[in-house]
Amino acid sequence: MMLNEIPPAGFSENGVRLQKVLANAGVASRRVIEQYIVEGRIRVNGSVVTELGRRIDPEKDLVDVDGTAVQLDTGKRYVMLNKPTGVVSSMKDEKGRPDLRRFTKDYEERLYNVGRLDAETSGLLILTNDGDLAHVLAHPSFGVTKVYIAKVEGVVTAQTIAKLTKGIELEDGRIVADKARLLDSSAGSSLVELTLHSGRNRIVRRMLAAVGHPVTELVRRQFGPLHLGTLPAGKSRELTKIELGALLTLSRQDSPADGASNPSRASGTEAVRGDAQENE
Repeated sequence: MMLNEIPPAGFSENGVRLQKVLANAGVASRRVIEQYIVEGRIRVNGSVVTELGRRIDPEKDLVDVDGTAVQLDTGKRYVMLNKPTGVVSSMKDEKGRPDLRRFTKDYEERLYNVGRLDAETSGLLILTNDGDLAHVLAHPSFGVTKVYIAKVEGVVTAQTIAKLTKGIELEDGRIVADKARLLDSSAGSSLVELTLHSGRNRIVRRMLAAVGHPVTELVRRQFGPLHLGTLPAGKSRELTKIELGALLTLSRQDSPADGASNPSRASGTEAVRGDAQENE
């Protein structure tokens, strides 16, 4: 660089070229990424990048393309599991019950569960080695929504659905469902869909018991932007690029723009273990 040249904002002679980093992350070819840069479709730490010579630090900088976050660390793994009933949400159960190790043993990375589902609840559980993302998804203060389908005793009425969305009092305080709807009702039982962002212990079961309809079966169908879809119970798969982008975008909404660490967020495996009390 000549002495009389003025470097663009954020320019660094250190680091790796943005085109190379994004190509390695599988976003597109370097040539296509260069076109994205020219079109102003890429941001680094919240600022649009238009210079082709931009270099970044893949370990610190946050990058998004068309508003969707990109994971630059190719060592991170993200897996969706349809946890079956009878399995506890732990990597090693002290009581010797079936745990999650059977679903992670074939992965080279050491994966942990994000949050928990109780042994008798099935459904969507995320396994990852990304501690920062896990903390955001599992911690109740971030308000990530989850959707459950519960089979309950008795015929649920419209009045009961209204109670769930208006709020009910439990022993640990008032709780309000974000959404609630009756899916089916027959032969003395009903199917209810509940949408919540609470992480309180066994909250779905306690809410429905409080309105007179104990849960007999419970499955989590959605976690944030992720949907269980047709994934069979006991099976797992890696997230698609679209799913991962949506998940990372959600997790970075409260991240500092400069990519610096946030003291309010945990990191590493302690966050990934899912210690927030989310036992549905």
